[in-house]
Amino acid sequence: MLWADGRPVFELREVWVSYLGRFPALAGVSLTVGPGEQVALLGPNGCGKSTLLKVMAGLIFPDSGSVRAFGQPLTPASLARLGFFREFRRRVGLLFQNADAQLFNPTVFEEVAFGPAQLGFPPEEVGRRVRDMLALLEVEGLADRAPFQLSEGQKRRVALAAVLAVDPDVLLLDEPTTGLDPRTNDRLVEVLWGLRRLGKTLLVATHDLELARLVADRSVVIGEDHRVWADGPTARVLADRDLLYRANLVGRSWTGRAVP
Repeated sequence: MLWADGRPVFELREVWVSYLGRFPALAGVSLTVGPGEQVALLGPNGCGKSTLLKVMAGLIFPDSGSVRAFGQPLTPASLARLGFFREFRRRVGLLFQNADAQLFNPTVFEEVAFGPAQLGFPPEEVGRRVRDMLALLEVEGLADRAPFQLSEGQKRRVALAAVLAVDPDVLLLDEPTTGLDPRTNDRLVEVLWGLRRLGKTLLVATHDLELARLVADRSVVIGEDHRVWADGPTARVLADRDLLYRANLVGRSWTGRAVP
């Protein structure tokens, strides 16, 4: 088992990531996330939010610095161990910013079934999980549709259903409200509230300050220099207009009324 009571879910120390060895994405980021925390990663486009989620998901690895998950090093070598790999992939789910990068099965039903099936759940349990998640995200009527036939909002719901089908302890959500209509946005927030009540650990990368206010108790601001600028209670972070302006999260005319 990876989970150990009292241990942080993630511990990142001085993590540096660059692309092609020239383009910085994260510059010395240190971050600790405890079990059951709901954290918003706030920052403008290109600041490194998506890269940070992929580091925590074990999809990319830092050029320097260290990453630990559930008290153990998160490295290519650790993920090469089958036991660690299977347990980590069951406990940590990532929702990509671009749903098309995540959906690849012929039908919605098969898409949502893929994760539980790969993790070895029996067919009856796989079917139950698929039905439950499709109902939770209100996309039951799409089960036999091909993902490419769906709207952007429908794709995002299906992608989230696929992540939730393995019942992860930790959810990493990359700009989850992008492209959603107001009703679907409200439904997503309701689902996230339900996950909070279940004690799930949530990390939500977004530049949507209202979403941060609604779903996160803690907010981490990442600046355009790819460094952590602030880390604290969401209410306090959102009240710092100067910080939000310098971080390119609000404009000069922003009053803060939408996020009291």
